[in-house]
Amino acid sequence: MNDAQPHATIHPRLEQALQMPRIAIEATEPVLDGGRFAAKAIIGHPVTVTTKVFADGHDQLAAAICWRTNDESGWRRARLKLLGNDKWEGHFTPTQVAGHEFMIEAWWDVYETYRYELSKKHAAGVPVQLELEEGRLLLERASGRAMGETKAIIDDLLHRLSTAHLDDERVSVMLADETAAAMADADPREHCSQSPVFPLEVERPLAQFASWYELFPRSETDDPNRHGTFRDVHKRLPSIRDMGFDVLYFTPIHPIGRQHRKGRNNTLNAGPNDPGSPYAIGSEDGGHDAVHPELGTLGDFRDLVAAARDHGLEIALDFAIQCSQDHPWLKEHPGWFSWRPDGTIRYAENPPKKYQDIVNVDFYAEDAMPDLWIALRDVVWHWVEQGVKIFRVDNPHTKPLPFWEWMIADIRERDPDVMFLSEAFTRPAMMARLGKVGFNQSYTYFTWRNNKAELSEYFTELNEPPLRDCYRPNFFVNTPDINPFFLHDSGRAGFLIRAALATMGSGLWGMYSGFELCESAAIPGKEEYLDSEKYEIRPRDYHAPGNIIAEIAQLNRIRRQNPALQTHLGFQSYTAYNDNIFYFGKRTADRSNFILVAVSLDPHNAQEAHFELPLWELGLPDHAETRGEDLMNGHRWTWYGKTQWMRIEPWHLPFGIWRLSAGGPDPDLK
Repeated sequence: MNDAQPHATIHPRLEQALQMPRIAIEATEPVLDGGRFAAKAIIGHPVTVTTKVFADGHDQLAAAICWRTNDESGWRRARLKLLGNDKWEGHFTPTQVAGHEFMIEAWWDVYETYRYELSKKHAAGVPVQLELEEGRLLLERASGRAMGETKAIIDDLLHRLSTAHLDDERVSVMLADETAAAMADADPREHCSQSPVFPLEVERPLAQFASWYELFPRSETDDPNRHGTFRDVHKRLPSIRDMGFDVLYFTPIHPIGRQHRKGRNNTLNAGPNDPGSPYAIGSEDGGHDAVHPELGTLGDFRDLVAAARDHGLEIALDFAIQCSQDHPWLKEHPGWFSWRPDGTIRYAENPPKKYQDIVNVDFYAEDAMPDLWIALRDVVWHWVEQGVKIFRVDNPHTKPLPFWEWMIADIRERDPDVMFLSEAFTRPAMMARLGKVGFNQSYTYFTWRNNKAELSEYFTELNEPPLRDCYRPNFFVNTPDINPFFLHDSGRAGFLIRAALATMGSGLWGMYSGFELCESAAIPGKEEYLDSEKYEIRPRDYHAPGNIIAEIAQLNRIRRQNPALQTHLGFQSYTAYNDNIFYFGKRTADRSNFILVAVSLDPHNAQEAHFELPLWELGLPDHAETRGEDLMNGHRWTWYGKTQWMRIEPWHLPFGIWRLSAGGPDPDLK
């Protein structure tokens, strides 16, 4: 059939129609692509499920959410609440890091229908003797089905009905909440319908809330001529922990090839002492499962993983699939690569960028299926066995989606605590699809969102389906590859602006070392660092004047103390009458934690604006009194009314972070 032609509608036959569900269940969320992929959830965090349930007629319906882990046989259930207009909502809280599934059940609520009609008739003064007899029969049938405590309650209700002298007393028994609860437990669930079963991936909290710090282990030295080691990194662990970071992420730690090794500033002619790019993986010392000899041994690495854990840090490794031309795989498995007719191999390119020092594998070469796929899976598992549970994946959008879907599922079936961060700066559909096939979080377009309209639009988009259910954004403020234009000439204030936006905008954020020192020297006209650490060893003085270490530590401390900031969800843009001030709120679903953030996007000049407190979200009138607390310095005050005024001076602090709460003046204020 031509795809342009309409498909024929297949009508049910009579015998099929007689068996079809009478109750419709539609528009269930969170569901991705009709259930093709698993939506994401976090252990210990309630999962909110919404759906539409309706049927013919005026009878009352009931609905429940049913859930279980993939290896369980029985279902757990929780009743859904009718919100109105056929929309229902319910919640359940997963208690295991594992694959889950859920579905919706809906049925004719016979007793609630009876109760509703009885209450209407009795209130209208209509005689209800026959209705009371119908109710008694409903209770008798329920008693025959019920067991244990529920049966005892129903039998007691029948006794009270039989001994009541007045119809009003009998009506009171039939309309009581106790009666409704017992009858719900004994409900025969007539015309029960079920939705399809939908998948849900439940992950550990670090998948949604974490602060990442990136460094090159080889630069942990005080001499550019001495290669840093894993043992040198031990000395940095306390300071990284004290800044409030959870994840310490290393660029590749594997042996580096020598063929076509890059020199300083990405030159094609490396000197004898140039260390090369760590992304040119593989040499005579090994490949992806080996460590660069100058960093230390595999045992040294395991010791570092353990030491980091003692400091509350997890080590994340870079999983970069490309190979140098010295990688053992080129000799051992030449069929895993694409060769030119002249016997040479094509190096990697991303025009206009060229990567002469690396080559890519061919996932669909005849010899590569399935051996290459298994070998790459085994590389990841090798590092899991060394204690690594987090992987930042380099350019996953240039590798096949089926590989990622298989490999991530395979690894997580063995160890569901393993997580993958997608470093994919590419088209939106591909970035979302990577989240669907299993990546727990992703790099984002945040790096290039600078003005108020761009930021508001992007933060809002991340809070809406489908991204809300499949994509967790990690707001990296810089990377070894990206020195954002905004930071080139914005000075210390510019770095604080981007740090505030990242830490307040998402539960996940990251920074590459040197950001805390406000490093910004760039290759003219490019978003690339001058004297890039990718090609040389870069010792740093982390106590240099002008650093923003204290501010970063306080931002991370604020995040830990406020649940509203531990996710990218809960964002709402608010009105500030100045296009240079981005003013927004982050709040928990119950509004118990309500954070307001105002960031000046001008790193050079003071900015002022009238702004609105979102009193309507707290159910307060426009003249209400509310309490404010500055979370950067602890200052507290009382706001009066909806319209307020702010002034932000970037040479002091280019942002404000306030905790808003309802109530009158703070009694502790003098």
